[in-house]
Amino acid sequence: MAKSDIIVGLDIGTTKICAVVGEAKDDGMVDIVGIGTAPSTGLRRGVVVNIEQTVQSIKKALEEAELMAGCEIRSVYAGIAGSHIKGFNSHGVIAVKGGEVTQKDVDRVIEAAKAVAIPLDREVIHTLPQEFIVDDQRGIADPLGMAGVRLEVKVHIVTGAVTSAQNIVRSCHRSGLDVADIVLESLASSKSVLSAEEREIGVCIVDIGGGTTDIAIFSKDSIKHTAVLALGGNNLTNDIAFGLRTPMTSAEKIKIDHGCALADLIKVDETIEVPSVGGRESRSISKRVLAEICEPRCEEILALVDQELIKSGFKNMIAAGVVLTGGTSLIHGMQDLADQVFDLPVRIGYPEYVGGLRDMVNSPKYATAVGLLMYGAEKRTVGEKEFRIREDNVFNRILGRMKKWFVEIA
Repeated sequence: MAKSDIIVGLDIGTTKICAVVGEAKDDGMVDIVGIGTAPSTGLRRGVVVNIEQTVQSIKKALEEAELMAGCEIRSVYAGIAGSHIKGFNSHGVIAVKGGEVTQKDVDRVIEAAKAVAIPLDREVIHTLPQEFIVDDQRGIADPLGMAGVRLEVKVHIVTGAVTSAQNIVRSCHRSGLDVADIVLESLASSKSVLSAEEREIGVCIVDIGGGTTDIAIFSKDSIKHTAVLALGGNNLTNDIAFGLRTPMTSAEKIKIDHGCALADLIKVDETIEVPSVGGRESRSISKRVLAEICEPRCEEILALVDQELIKSGFKNMIAAGVVLTGGTSLIHGMQDLADQVFDLPVRIGYPEYVGGLRDMVNSPKYATAVGLLMYGAEKRTVGEKEFRIREDNVFNRILGRMKKWFVEIA
């Protein structure tokens, strides 16, 4: 395999770190050729809190992925999440030079839309065009070559804390990796689980991970709203550990094997064995008791997502309903509970649109890693520049911008 054909998605999550290796094909498809996972111990709610532990977990996942793929990994597309992520919509307007829209005009109008006051402790992670408007003609996806005198763009800007982005990049660098780009995890997940029809008629993807729940709303094939909630599957594990008085590792296993988001789905006579703390004998408890612990927390997470949908003003635009993905979406009854909470069609999203060892990643918990891979393949085809996290000071940034102006004038 040529080195340039290899793309790697690295999902740095709260509960697991997952590296998925893919090979880009000539027809635009990506074949999965390797996967590696390792438990994550250096993150809390999507944010790096211990770089050394994160580095060790990344190295373990990479070793496993390299062994399976039979290649050396040097560059990755890394995911970012956490409650520090904020998204907002912006608008830019410019006059078109020469009466025909060129690539320079498109770049200038996007720069104009980005010219909003962002605090110095925040970094722009994505600027995602929603639609272009040429002389009041709306709904244009690509204005290149069109005749006009006025060009407008509506964009969705995603920002995150500079320190959180830097810590992800540093963790990768200390693992011997270059970061080709940092990608919002809900945006990555959408690449692997949403169909073109869903994006067009309106859909909400809800990625329920271990530490965070990531939300992204799409309509007319563009992203309209993003949000991150600092709640996830770990909160559920804590509730089970506390409610059943069992160690955290046992609570996690019980959640995966027997967890249920709707108590009504459980028969009264079903029981499970629960290990006790401190070497005491394990106990047998009713499965319904476990479901009664799980249901309120699952309902709380979904109710907060529903509140976010209403607050965004886009809930009435998502005709295709809600797609749940992420490891926590696998809990029995989660889809039924979501149907009740959202009052919309709900399905569980599995990674699609890839070839090769696709059965190895056929689970919602790999949606983000596979999506990062697909995002990387898209960017590779359009030849976008590599990502650079902000390390320079304000003076250097202004100087760089002034040099760019002089080049344009010349």
